[in-house]
Amino acid sequence: MKTDLELVAKDPLLLEGLLVFKGTRVSVETLFDHLDKGHSLQEFLLDFPSVNADQAQEVLKIGKRILNSKSIL
Repeated sequence: MKTDLELVAKDPLLLEGLLVFKGTRVSVETLFDHLDKGHSLQEFLLDFPSVNADQAQEVLKIGKRILNSKSIL
């Protein structure tokens, strides 16, 4: 499993400081927006080929961990 810092980056000069997949100009928010609109992960990966499947799957696992965390309540 990659660390969070290997998966994502944040730069105030890139996409107004949004969290992006490291090495890309694709925001993490874009992944969740795609899924929210009913698109599959595979469709997202086809639409944004600079993001690799491992990156996207690991970010989704991180999101799930956060949602399942008792510390957010």
